Amino acid sequence: MNTNKPVGLTASVGFQIGVRRTLPFFQEEAWELLTSTRGRRLWLGDAATAQIVKGHKFVTQEGTTGEFRVVKPLEQLRLSWQPAGFPNASTLQIRLLPAASPGKTTISFHQEKLDSAEQREAMKEHWEEVISGLLALAEDKSIR
Repeated sequence: MNTNKPVGLTASVGFQIGVRRTLPFFQEEAWELLTSTRGRRLWLGDAATAQIVKGHKFVTQEGTTGEFRVVKPLEQLRLSWQPAGFPNASTLQIRLLPAASPGKTTISFHQEKLDSAEQREAMKEHWEEVISGLLALAEDKSIR
């Protein structure tokens, strides 16, 4: 019997992916960047009317739909997230964690309920690009 299961496959939430990186910002700065209009566009999409409050449902210009389920300022966002073309809604959690070094924050994107290894790999690349985009935006914006 083959007991090898695909990478990222769980018994309860399908495929999942986690991407994290430590950024050179205080937690308040990281939150401001993440929730700013330009920062939000990187990870959520173009959703001019989206409000980051628990229970708020959104639809982006790109066709992504979802609902904010947990909003803990400076710490955590948890939402349902379904881009156009996804056969299912996934759960996206974004956390800001204090890093060991002062003035640094670890940002973590964790997504579950993905339907395949291919979708998991695509989302891994996507969240890595989002983090790189947030860093580039921060450098451009000079939030420090």
